[in-house]
Amino acid sequence: MRKKLLITAIVSLFLLSFTNDKPAYTLFTDNGKDVKFSEMITDLATADFVFIGELHNNPISHWLELEITKEIYKIKKQNTILGAEMFETDDQLIIDEYLTNVYPENKFEPELKLWPNYKTDYKPLLNFAKDSSLSFIATNIPRRYASVVFKSGFEGLENLTGEAKKYIAPLPIKYDKDLDCYKDMMNMGGMPAHANENLPKSQAIKDATMANFINLNWKDGKTFIHYNGSYHSDKYQGIVWYLKKYNKKAKIKTITTVLQSDLSKLNDEYKKQADYIIVVDENMTGTY
Repeated sequence: MRKKLLITAIVSLFLLSFTNDKPAYTLFTDNGKDVKFSEMITDLATADFVFIGELHNNPISHWLELEITKEIYKIKKQNTILGAEMFETDDQLIIDEYLTNVYPENKFEPELKLWPNYKTDYKPLLNFAKDSSLSFIATNIPRRYASVVFKSGFEGLENLTGEAKKYIAPLPIKYDKDLDCYKDMMNMGGMPAHANENLPKSQAIKDATMANFINLNWKDGKTFIHYNGSYHSDKYQGIVWYLKKYNKKAKIKTITTVLQSDLSKLNDEYKKQADYIIVVDENMTGTY
């Protein structure tokens, strides 16, 4: 009898602890099926390009970016390339000099156009590349040229010098205004009064430029891991849409991060948004 009571107490304690568990995230496939982190990594390592779509102020997104990168590196070793939206193409030389110890950190950082959350969220990725002797590619268009598109459309880019054009996608830029990622920009509530048809075009030139520099720096047999806002790769649009134009045979895998109140299942609205969906509690503290 005592033995029975003891077993019952242990089982009850186990069930109670399980019920009260607070996971930081859950992971699903595109159709909402539970998937193990290790299974995802095995699959991602077979891809030519892996897009990790983050929520810029979400600590779980940033933690998993680094963890996913480390695990893929264990498989691919020097056949791993890193790159990010958060660095602009005209900063590539400075980044290369930092990675190869030509330029010290205290001088390197002031010269870059760094995001406010660089030190906590992107510096660890850059330093992982440095410590592992990996390339880290600045893929985003210099913001001054994105501003040209916002003001004057794609046509404004034609007036740039040949030197300036080295830092953007090849002209003319293909553009599909009916892609959800661009159409939704014009349909969002609360858009600024100055928004016009050039707003999604200024997003498209970022996507096209990132896709171009990702593809230019990739080689067969390597896996290029790219960090970007989820809206740049969700639904296989944005950067992914352009990359498929540059590299029709590319094997691409995508990840996105979403917020939900219930972590036990994936909401229907997020299915097919990416190959893998990281679900984080909507109450998770934002970093800014």
